[in-house]
Amino acid sequence: MTEGTTSAAAEGADTLTRLEQEGEIAADYLEGLLDIADLDGDIDMDVEADRASVSIISDTGGRDLQKLVGRDGEVLEALQELTRLAVHRETGDRSRLMLDVAGYRAQKRSELSELGAEAAAEVKSSGEPVKLKPMTPFERKVVHDAIKAAGLRSESEGEEPQRFVVVLPA
Repeated sequence: MTEGTTSAAAEGADTLTRLEQEGEIAADYLEGLLDIADLDGDIDMDVEADRASVSIISDTGGRDLQKLVGRDGEVLEALQELTRLAVHRETGDRSRLMLDVAGYRAQKRSELSELGAEAAAEVKSSGEPVKLKPMTPFERKVVHDAIKAAGLRSESEGEEPQRFVVVLPA
């Protein structure tokens, strides 16, 4: 192995260790929150796409956990920010941790990927840009990824909370 390869491998291991630590801190914080709220849920941790990913799942179908999702995921967004702040307080580093509750984000990701693919198909057939409805940063990221996968490009326009994706012809 060359020195550069060894250094890159060590850096990758350090990043994985740091992300696993973020997941552990987040899990502890969320377990405390579940206890306070008297909600049943299991914590699942993973590292995906260079970020810690934490999910709260339920054996009972997640009806109680819907309180942690809220209308259109608003409570989930706030809970994710609070969890990121808890991680920041412990580590001193900004966290990009992704939180999912009762599979809400996974389902939303699937729906948004389909929306992005449909918008890309419309742009390919019409040759005209398509503007989508305002979305959260998470939602826009998923749509941008789907449009890129379809071979087109996209941009975000507007100001929060009315920021939206515009799908552009090739």
